[in-house]
Amino acid sequence: MSLVKEFKIFAMRGNVVDMAVGIIIGATFGKIVSSLVSDVIMPLIGILLGGVDFSNLSLTLKEPFGTESAVLLKYGFSITLLA
Repeated sequence: MSLVKEFKIFAMRGNVVDMAVGIIIGATFGKIVSSLVSDVIMPLIGILLGGVDFSNLSLTLKEPFGTESAVLLKYGFSITLLA
């Protein structure tokens, strides 16, 4: 058997096709959820909290000392990425 025929037999098995369909649906669903969160939910939360800019929210873990910069946990940036 040629390599192409063997690959066609492998690819046409139910599991491979089902997995490909699942990946496509999952990617599409992820984009829909991302759009919903960034375009609907986050603006509402921003209005409810008085126009907070989420990208600047952070928690200082270590204060700056001398020439060292502060150690920050930038959770606002993560919230913005999720949106």
